[in-house]
Amino acid sequence: MNIPNILTLIRVALIPIFILLFYMPFHWSYLAAAVVFTLASITDWLDGYLARKLQQSTPFGAFLDPVADKLMVVIALVLLVQHHANFWITAPAAIIIGREIVISALREWMAEMGARAHVAVSQLGKYKTALQMVALVVLLANPPEFTLWVMLGYVLLALSAVLTLWSMVVYLIAAWPHLRPDSDQNPAK
Repeated sequence: MNIPNILTLIRVALIPIFILLFYMPFHWSYLAAAVVFTLASITDWLDGYLARKLQQSTPFGAFLDPVADKLMVVIALVLLVQHHANFWITAPAAIIIGREIVISALREWMAEMGARAHVAVSQLGKYKTALQMVALVVLLANPPEFTLWVMLGYVLLALSAVLTLWSMVVYLIAAWPHLRPDSDQNPAK
């Protein structure tokens, strides 16, 4: 167990606290949930930075880090879809969650093929994640009313959904030589 792995475990432990705060019947609960989500997002960046800087990457951390990230994002999206219950949250949430499923399956397949590096995290994926996190923090921090902040959150989430689709297409194009039916690299042929 090292510092990056501990930070990842803290991020997972923050999930029930985040959910509890989101549903508390106080005017400050939205902001408190957004603060916990922000803290979890910072630990995501920090654990990766420390793992590289301190050379403390582990197989456990490589497994748990993306799981913790996806759990936080998917849970935040589900809470927001339930709370806002409109197209402006639901459509981007469906795109983001759907993309995560597709890319996770693609990475697993590519790892089986010995070509995992072809679907490694790209700079576009990092921009998508940053925009998505800002959108989620803005939306989590505000009640589901049509205010300027909520509208900004909708716009940012829609933009992150566009980047999400774009990054998925980039990954699929990179993987296509291994996925097409006539590929010599396809064991299912």
